[in-house]
Amino acid sequence: MAERTTKAIEIGRERAKQVIEYRRERRRIRRDALGDAAPTSEAAGAVGEALAAELGPASMGVLIAEGDSWFDYPWTDVLEELEDRYGYDVESVSHKGDTIEDMAYGSGQLNKFLKKIERLIRRGETPEAILLSGGGNDLAGDEFAILLNHADSAAPGLNDQVVSGLVDERLRFAYVSWVTEVTSLCMDQLGRPLPILVHGYDYSIPDGRGFWGGLGPLPGPWLEPGFREKGYVPEDDPDGRFEANRRDIVKELIDRFNTMLEELPGVPGLEHVTHVDLRGTLRTDETYKDWWANELHPTATGFAAVAAKFAAALP
Repeated sequence: MAERTTKAIEIGRERAKQVIEYRRERRRIRRDALGDAAPTSEAAGAVGEALAAELGPASMGVLIAEGDSWFDYPWTDVLEELEDRYGYDVESVSHKGDTIEDMAYGSGQLNKFLKKIERLIRRGETPEAILLSGGGNDLAGDEFAILLNHADSAAPGLNDQVVSGLVDERLRFAYVSWVTEVTSLCMDQLGRPLPILVHGYDYSIPDGRGFWGGLGPLPGPWLEPGFREKGYVPEDDPDGRFEANRRDIVKELIDRFNTMLEELPGVPGLEHVTHVDLRGTLRTDETYKDWWANELHPTATGFAAVAAKFAAALP
């Protein structure tokens, strides 16, 4: 494991080097295009002054985010809450549906991330921290059934070998590479690493609800079809055993994922990573629909509670 972790770090550094060199050339092109032009800073008149008064004082600081739908959800999400409730300005390259492997190994994402840092430096701003939300799309969705043994098999529940290969290897190496890439960018641009906050979601309820009910082309559900495929069918279970099993299985999977993330700060060079533990933030009792909009995403109330955990963990 240590040897492969070292390899993941090397991959991250090499990918960061490639993007840094690319952006260095692109910055040269930008400088040539600007020439001697000086940026203007004149006020926008009475309208601009009125808007400035309405917006209030300066922000609590700037954050840069990369992530999935928890950072890119219609109407509200974690980042919207951090901006509106806690006064941060957030620069984001998040995109709903992205996997952590998309983020770690897709060169376009890393290039966009570095451009955000450059833009802040040009404005004379230094980010307070970097936020990452990734892994949910790697665990749930079309491939979820692969993680399960059949309900009628000799070992129902999660398939330990498959889950270990996914969480403790694929996702772990992707996280190590991504954090190394972003840390290398920060060292190149700022001369120091920035705090990086990661999270492992909460105990979702596999009740078959997708986005707006998951009708037609709308996404979801992401868990119930896999459970049904592997024989965990609540309506055929008058004692409620399969319903309880579904929740227990999701809880175990989320715990396994969070355990992996908790260990990241112990990797040499990743000491600036903080794991934000969201487990137990969103309720799972009879009021859970007030907290969970569907199988994977919080309601506005839920996102506000999650953002509070992030705000408390920010430096």
